[in-house]
Amino acid sequence: MNSETHITGPVDLGEFIEGFLPDDEPLLLARRRAEELGCAAVSGAAGAALSLLAATLQARAVVEIGTGAGVSALCLLRGMAADGVLTSIDLEPEFHRGARRTLLAAGFAPSRMRLIMGRALDVLPRLTSGGYDMVFADAAKLEYPSYFDQGVQLLRPGGVIVFHDVLAGGRVGDPALRDPEVLALREVARAMRDDELLTPAILPIGSGLLAAAVRRA
Repeated sequence: MNSETHITGPVDLGEFIEGFLPDDEPLLLARRRAEELGCAAVSGAAGAALSLLAATLQARAVVEIGTGAGVSALCLLRGMAADGVLTSIDLEPEFHRGARRTLLAAGFAPSRMRLIMGRALDVLPRLTSGGYDMVFADAAKLEYPSYFDQGVQLLRPGGVIVFHDVLAGGRVGDPALRDPEVLALREVARAMRDDELLTPAILPIGSGLLAAAVRRA
């Protein structure tokens, strides 16, 4: 018997996936700022997926619903075209200040960001219909169905809409659970799945990304 034979245990795939692209210093600073402000942030894997989607689209115009401390904003901008502009909406002035510091510290010019303070459902109708490459929502789950209705209208053909935290820690898959947030998540997933103009998928990354692309004519 080979004395150097090693017995290994099961691999933690979640840990492997999250550690595939370790956070660099700007992201670490952004996560610390998010913790200080008490706002949630996308995981490393979810952030990498957002960068990938933005890069694949060569996105020049992206809408973010829920600015937080700028973690997802940083990931989106890193994938966007060099002249792309991120429009990010949040009610909290502290979050906007934190996100602006995050993005400036990461080397992005002020012209690359448009931070709008307000309720998303009031702001979205004022944005240009069909003028955006991507919409990312990470805010009030109860409003996800309304974000979907308004967000799809903002996308050009080929554009992508993404919702964060749609698995809700596994709660969304439990038919016995009927709380308002879970019902809202199921509603937006069903609406996206049943829309014949969209190509949808659930990506089991981080806490779950629900995404769809607008079909080209």
